[in-house]
Amino acid sequence: MYAHILLSTDGSDIARKGIKHGIALAKALNAEVTVIAVTEPLLIDYGGGHDSGWIPTQQEVDSFDAACKERAGKVLDEVRSMAEQIGISAELLHVPNKRPADAIIETANSRGCDLIVMGSHGRRGFRKLLLGSQTSEVLADGSVPVLVVH
Repeated sequence: MYAHILLSTDGSDIARKGIKHGIALAKALNAEVTVIAVTEPLLIDYGGGHDSGWIPTQQEVDSFDAACKERAGKVLDEVRSMAEQIGISAELLHVPNKRPADAIIETANSRGCDLIVMGSHGRRGFRKLLLGSQTSEVLADGSVPVLVVH
């Protein structure tokens, strides 16, 4: 039914449930698996009016990017371990400096994925009580079927 499944994670508990479900589904279907962890760009406040804003130095940008890469690496290593435990391999991708929904949709399309599996919400304040904004965007804007795990 599905030959190539894209699993999305931000390292949260809900995302972990989606990963477990997606890995089990891929194993049952003998499907190829790609796992994506997306890290958003550093928010820059250019200010306005009487507000002077904040523009990071190159060192601050580099430090932020390194921290994002390290965090994504840890999350993806955990997924690799989960996949290996049930006997499947997965392609692991870190997409830096991108909006998660955009990166998920673009990756699914460019890699020929025929299903996206993702958690119902991530780590965002009170929004986590509702369907997550990134999940909602993938559902609304993507052309690939989405399995949302709660």
